[in-house]
Amino acid sequence: MTEPQATTGQQVLAPGHSMASITDKVSAIVLTRPVGKRWLFGFTLGFILTCVLFTTIANLLVTGVGIWGLNAPVGWGFDIINFVWWIGIGHAGTLISAILLLLRQNWRTSINRFAEAMTLFAVSCAGLYPLLHMGRPWFFYWLMPIPNTMELWPQWRSPLIWDVFAVSTYASVSALFWYVGLIPDLATLRDRTTSRLGRMVYGVLAMGWRNSAKHWHQYETAYNLLAGLCTPLVVSVHTVVSFDFAVGVVPGWHATVFPPYFVAGAIFAGFAMVLILCIPIRAVYGLQDFITMKHLENMGKILLATCLMVSYGYAMEIFTAFYTANTYEEYLMHNRLHGPYATSYYALWFCNLIVPQVLWFKWARTNVWVLFIVSLAVSVGMWLERFVIIVLSLSRDFMPSMWGQYRGTPWDWSMYVGTIGLFITLLFLFLRFLPVISIFEMRTLLPEAKVGDHGEHS
Repeated sequence: MTEPQATTGQQVLAPGHSMASITDKVSAIVLTRPVGKRWLFGFTLGFILTCVLFTTIANLLVTGVGIWGLNAPVGWGFDIINFVWWIGIGHAGTLISAILLLLRQNWRTSINRFAEAMTLFAVSCAGLYPLLHMGRPWFFYWLMPIPNTMELWPQWRSPLIWDVFAVSTYASVSALFWYVGLIPDLATLRDRTTSRLGRMVYGVLAMGWRNSAKHWHQYETAYNLLAGLCTPLVVSVHTVVSFDFAVGVVPGWHATVFPPYFVAGAIFAGFAMVLILCIPIRAVYGLQDFITMKHLENMGKILLATCLMVSYGYAMEIFTAFYTANTYEEYLMHNRLHGPYATSYYALWFCNLIVPQVLWFKWARTNVWVLFIVSLAVSVGMWLERFVIIVLSLSRDFMPSMWGQYRGTPWDWSMYVGTIGLFITLLFLFLRFLPVISIFEMRTLLPEAKVGDHGEHS
């Protein structure tokens, strides 16, 4: 179903809106809109799957990591696959929020709020995997360089330590950036809610915001500084994650193309997830005037661009394997094409390379059903990419005596499905209690908005 384009000069907001109408429509989703059956269904589904996650974690702590399908050749399985997949999903939020803000791309304003929230929820899901993979997660603080009487210090040559610092920094800065952006809107909810508890909670979170010129000056200074801090994190975090593999000598991992290849793949997967969330939210809450087809088309273009970058990475993997004339690299590529996991490799190519090619056409980029299906295919394909990189490389070691097969156990799958449930639960709570779109940033796009004039916050 193709929808009309926005008609304003900036093509980021449908005509006919005023500052009051934007505030009323967005704040009403939180303050006056009743809890509908669709919200209850989604939250209940997410909560049930989250209970599956808690059950799996409880069994893991009691029994040990032996409930997973790990074996002698494949010491990393679903835990690392899903860790990299979730971290990748979180990249689009930081890209939309920070980099597009610094580049003054106004079309980001309609999608940056829930993209930032998606980042935090995805990083929360990702952080569970390396902790539980330790086997004794209650000793997680040993990973930090904390002075102690036993003189135990982190092993700085371990990629696990690199991940701890990269992901914790990414999560901290992203959470701070998201919260600072929320402050003016929290003040709006504080002033509009009729609930005494709501006024107290939103009032505390708004930190005394009174819409003064001094507040706006300090806010914009802090917001831009945090955007500058977030920008290098887009590149650094997934680069560090790629070093988990690139610094090893395992065939299929020891490649200098991995850092940019992983970063492009992370943005690819992240924007696909933004579209998967954006399209239903837009339809259910009637936000077509704010999230126009121009927004969806721009995200489709970025999806296509990152698809081409990822395609280049796949091509370089094949070229390097045969150009180096390394017997083990050549065998790995032969195993990918003709081995027991060949179906996964071909499915990866189909989902990540072939399906997104439809986005070359404008009719596809302006059709919500096509965008949604393509995004689902990309999410599946990016999970398969991590599966192929990790499992196929580890299942065939240098010696045939160390060859083996890997399959996820029901507990592996329950852990994965459970993290999806946690993500859904957090997302629905966010939709219920916080504005899904940045109110004050949308108001700055109106023709009557002047430089430095953000309007009244109530």
